[in-house]
Amino acid sequence: MWLFFLFVGVPLIEIALFIQVGGWIGLWPTLGIVVLTAVMGTLLVRSQGAQAMASLRNSFNELNDPTEPLAHGAMILFSGALLLTPGFFTDALGFALLIPAFRKRILRELRKRVKVESVVSGQEQWNRNPRHPDVIEGDYEEEQQTPRNGPSGWTRH
Repeated sequence: MWLFFLFVGVPLIEIALFIQVGGWIGLWPTLGIVVLTAVMGTLLVRSQGAQAMASLRNSFNELNDPTEPLAHGAMILFSGALLLTPGFFTDALGFALLIPAFRKRILRELRKRVKVESVVSGQEQWNRNPRHPDVIEGDYEEEQQTPRNGPSGWTRH
């Protein structure tokens, strides 16, 4: 049912809003607003996307859980798509997704509905030495490979 709303309801809402706003302020100002929101949205998405990428890199560097920065990045990307789509309803949703508090609330609601069965953290595989933060301690095993003569068996002659 939500797909029906997405593909039929949203365009109908957009058409109704275009008719209403165009009737109030005229055709050219309405088109100007649509272009202006696309340009403003592009600039905002670019700056917030860069911040989200920096946050994601930071979480990877510190071996923290990257779930939240990834979710913020995905919502910013979706916001960009909404802002580039002509319309007032999609622009309102796109600008709302650019507000960090709104994104955090969406994440909070999603966490209530999503059940995580297991999580594997990098801490099990990597141990940082507090005295030498540039050194990553780990275990390894060296495997000997026997040389093969002839074809590997993956190809036919």
